Amino acid sequence: MSTKTSRIPELSADEAAAFVAHGDIVGFSGFTPAGATKEIPSAIARRAKAEHAAGREFKIGVVTGASTGDSLDGELARANAVLFRTPYQSDKYLRAAINKGETRFFDMHLSMLPQMARYGFLGKFSCAIVEAAAVNDKGEILLTTSVGASNTFCHIADKILVELNEYHPQELNGLHDIYEPLDPPHRREVPIYKCSDRIGSPVLKVDPAKIVGIVRSNRPDEIGGFKEPDAVTKQIGENVASFLANEIKLNRIPREFLPIQSGVGNIANAVLGALGSNPNIPPFEMYSEVIQDSVIDLMRNGDIAYASATSLTVSPPVLKSIYSDLEFLKKHIMLRPQEISNNPEIVRRLGIISINTAIEVDIWGNVNSTHVMGNNLMNGIGGSGDFTRNAYISIFTCPSIAKDGAISTIVPLVSHLDHSEHSVQAIITEQGIADLRGKDPVQRAREIVMKCAHPEYREQLLAYLGHTKDGHTPQTLQTVFAMHQAFLAKKDMRGVTW
Repeated sequence: MSTKTSRIPELSADEAAAFVAHGDIVGFSGFTPAGATKEIPSAIARRAKAEHAAGREFKIGVVTGASTGDSLDGELARANAVLFRTPYQSDKYLRAAINKGETRFFDMHLSMLPQMARYGFLGKFSCAIVEAAAVNDKGEILLTTSVGASNTFCHIADKILVELNEYHPQELNGLHDIYEPLDPPHRREVPIYKCSDRIGSPVLKVDPAKIVGIVRSNRPDEIGGFKEPDAVTKQIGENVASFLANEIKLNRIPREFLPIQSGVGNIANAVLGALGSNPNIPPFEMYSEVIQDSVIDLMRNGDIAYASATSLTVSPPVLKSIYSDLEFLKKHIMLRPQEISNNPEIVRRLGIISINTAIEVDIWGNVNSTHVMGNNLMNGIGGSGDFTRNAYISIFTCPSIAKDGAISTIVPLVSHLDHSEHSVQAIITEQGIADLRGKDPVQRAREIVMKCAHPEYREQLLAYLGHTKDGHTPQTLQTVFAMHQAFLAKKDMRGVTW
């Protein structure tokens, strides 16, 4: 692409921040810290601190693709500059402000965010601030390591600020596939029939008159490394791989296999590693939100043939290795808008197997993936619901215990509900595999307790089942949260009697 920018003024970060006013709703690029802007949000945070010191209000609505880095969410949270935040976050400072009630946050399914922004449900966007590897006077923007909702923000915002990050090479051109569906009643099918189908543009095309300035930077994504799998996460991964290999053996999954969606984090990395090393699982494709370190390793080994996602969320050393071998990776990776990477129509059409992580699971198969002890937000629902509700097989994983055994992740009833029993087909911990398909509530409960709960908690959970005998889903409202109450009172769920 042409990279001439003679018509677009170059600005300092502080000059760019002056385009943002108190009360504005701003759409930022970024899906995880990958592709998140850094210089401009930090400058907005400095401006907020100066305004507050002068006795004036300054807060903005912050909308992104998903979580971002410290230079965005962290800086703005520490500056008390966030009026509201959606759809997902993972910053400790922002999380603390949300849980104290100081910052408004509303959780959203990530596939829904772009269309809700276009529909006007979130308010008028004054500005889009996006990171790019290149931009030109024709309004062509080459995004960096994520797409997220950048395309939608740029199309609906009054003005666009581009953070031109020279850390990312212009040879990224060809990695992205920018496609945005029409809105009802004009929407048509999304024509993706295999993971590698390209349907859009390699660059984001906008009205060049909306680009009000460029801020140059040279900074890597603020992504930390991933932990090496420990004994628990390795066992969870092996259990997932064994379950899916057996599904192939039983002819319930086609022998050529199906695309995988995997959540973010250490368990997800361990699961993908186990899938790649299992001799009974053939090389597979991914249609997911995020490409992590393990995906790149498996791709180079020939275990993953192709990966479509919206974000390249890899550690700094892995990103450097990708940039030294871009032509190979561009043949095997595509980054799309989150509205397409998480699109329910495509998830169901391709027959995607979803694998996501739970905070806690109850004995009936309901999943809490967002809140600790029912009230404190951790991160958000992310895209797990987009995939879970439409998957060929939906799997949730978690360790059976937390806090050195003081918490059982298997409980009588989840303290916060994100995914109901109707969407969850399998629960897998390091203890074993609970296949919930075709089972009634009591059968599911016994399956989960006997195969997934930690041995320290099995008798306790079975005793709860014996205590509750009436009804299709036998539940005793007086005692259903006794394990949670025990932890709040004495920091330990063990020893609860019914």
